[in-house]
Amino acid sequence: MLLIEDLTKRFPGQARPAVDGVDLEVRDGEILGLVGLNGAGKTTTIRVGVGVSLPSGGRVLIDGQDIVREKRLASARVGWVPEGFPYELNVRALPLLTYLAGFHGLHGSKARERGHELLVRVGLAHVERARLRTLSLGMKKRFALASAMVGEPPNILLDEILNGLDPQGMAFARKWLLDERRAGRAILLSSHLLTELQAVADRIAFLHGGRVIQIIDHAELATQGKHVLRLSVENLDAAALEYLASVGEPRVEGSSVVLSAPRVTTAELNAELNRRGYRVSELRAESESLEAYFLRLIGSAP
Repeated sequence: MLLIEDLTKRFPGQARPAVDGVDLEVRDGEILGLVGLNGAGKTTTIRVGVGVSLPSGGRVLIDGQDIVREKRLASARVGWVPEGFPYELNVRALPLLTYLAGFHGLHGSKARERGHELLVRVGLAHVERARLRTLSLGMKKRFALASAMVGEPPNILLDEILNGLDPQGMAFARKWLLDERRAGRAILLSSHLLTELQAVADRIAFLHGGRVIQIIDHAELATQGKHVLRLSVENLDAAALEYLASVGEPRVEGSSVVLSAPRVTTAELNAELNRRGYRVSELRAESESLEAYFLRLIGSAP
């Protein structure tokens, strides 16, 4: 379990702290999503959380061990994947993992076996002898995940690992995250890809201006977000949009219209459009997306 209590981080020359009194708890067997604009404090929170940056105030506990006062014990129980690729690009995949295994008490054949096992787990067994500079972006992300798991840490902090992945890489990352959650790991995952985050996170923490402004359960989004109506009208025209504007806030998205703040029910809307001669091929109620909810939330934040 990861516990962050009243965490503050100040940098010289900055008028406001980068992180200001943040409280977070990531439970075993849980993925906590961390959402925020650039500069909100996500990366700083993660860097302090894994012990590569010192806090200005507050504390971070990794399974009860203080990341500052009990650094060796705490660090052994946490894995970290930073946003940027942290390794020398000219080294080869398996030798580097073998080297890293030495920091966890594995040497010789046992260290090589551990490295091989990790590459198999992330689908990179075929690049054991490849230099890291030859790997694609998605393969580098997988290698970074493997390197973070050398010591089988029960807690993992991941900073924007979903950025730049193609659909195949995204599917792998989603499965990997859910598998590690089922294995009982506590996972803190920051991401700008809110749709993907919504698909895997158990809870979502919204960070703005260095502060946590709200934490919600995944299921709460459906009840806290606004409801919208999505409809497809085969003969949509300006007159139809004018009518929709009289009963809500229409927004055209491709071949559909999203009606926010509707003042009519789906049945009433369908009946009136049919009366006016419009052919409705689809009409359904939806909950507000995580992205829309987040933008509305920070719009009301101090």
